[in-house]
Amino acid sequence: MGFNAKIAVQYPDFSLDVDLNLPTSGVTAIFGPSGSGKTSLIRAIAGLERPEYARITFGKQVWQEHDIFMPPHKRPIGYVFQESSLFDHMTVQQNLNYGLKRTHSPLSQHEQDHIIDLLGLSPLLHRQPEQLSGGERQRVAIARALLPGPALLLMDEPMAALDFARRKEILNFLERLKSDLKIPLLYISHNVDEVTRLADHLVIMADGKVTQQGPLQDILSRHNTLNRLSNEPFTLLFGQVTTVRTAHHLTEVDLGDALIRMPCQAVEEGAEIRLHLYAKDVSIALSRPQETSVLNILECHIDVIDEATADGQCLIHLTLRDTRIQARVSAYSCEELNLRPGQQVFAQIKAVSII
Repeated sequence: MGFNAKIAVQYPDFSLDVDLNLPTSGVTAIFGPSGSGKTSLIRAIAGLERPEYARITFGKQVWQEHDIFMPPHKRPIGYVFQESSLFDHMTVQQNLNYGLKRTHSPLSQHEQDHIIDLLGLSPLLHRQPEQLSGGERQRVAIARALLPGPALLLMDEPMAALDFARRKEILNFLERLKSDLKIPLLYISHNVDEVTRLADHLVIMADGKVTQQGPLQDILSRHNTLNRLSNEPFTLLFGQVTTVRTAHHLTEVDLGDALIRMPCQAVEEGAEIRLHLYAKDVSIALSRPQETSVLNILECHIDVIDEATADGQCLIHLTLRDTRIQARVSAYSCEELNLRPGQQVFAQIKAVSII
């Protein structure tokens, strides 16, 4: 079963022309700057807008094609907006119940209770929205969208109005939902940290068009794409937790090519994990350093050295068998060490710099 959307529409200030073929499992992130057409796309998928030319199917269901148009309330979707939009005169429990009114096949009470527990809402059910923090309000909005049992969850920049602490809180809950509920999630964001933490599949948009789409790892393996997503070049590493807590309070992660040590994390042994590593936090040595406090020293080869920037910085692309890493060092250091493609070097990564 697939999810397909082919949409062409001319708005007063821009045109939307996309052709998507997405998996109906995991998290698909739609990423792009403001004005790239992300929200217009998701509103068309939800049926909140009716483009003149569109073909939208979900599995065997045709949501829009020619003279067929399935109205929003008949599409098996849950929608979470940027603002939680709770009813202030209702309690949290009453807000959740309101979302069940139009569904003919809600989740069982056990399943509803499970979602409420996953989102940490049990202690909040009798509170009024005005008594909730921004993060708590958005968790209620997510639960309200999930309790009717949608086949697809749409989230349009759900953390845009939250501060850093609240975003981190919501991300933790979304990771729980992703692993527990198994329903596909279409997630719109222009925040690269959210995308790289949650997404399995990535769609990149610009000027109303899709510039790239595919599995996250495939797209991020192209460092030119990776670097355009962020102000600071970074590498996303995929590994498996081998040791949750060592005697020295470190978590160890197997990348397949090497072992990474980092400060102790709230993870489980065997869990799949993603590590965010900025290029500025990777240094290079010509020989394996001895008597150093740096815990992660990886034997690599230089693949490519980009030309120095105007401020005298060079981006170096390293390969560690199947893993690719970026390092940012000064042009002075490149010249002093006589760094060149094909050369064997040692990448040094402080444990505390890994996110």
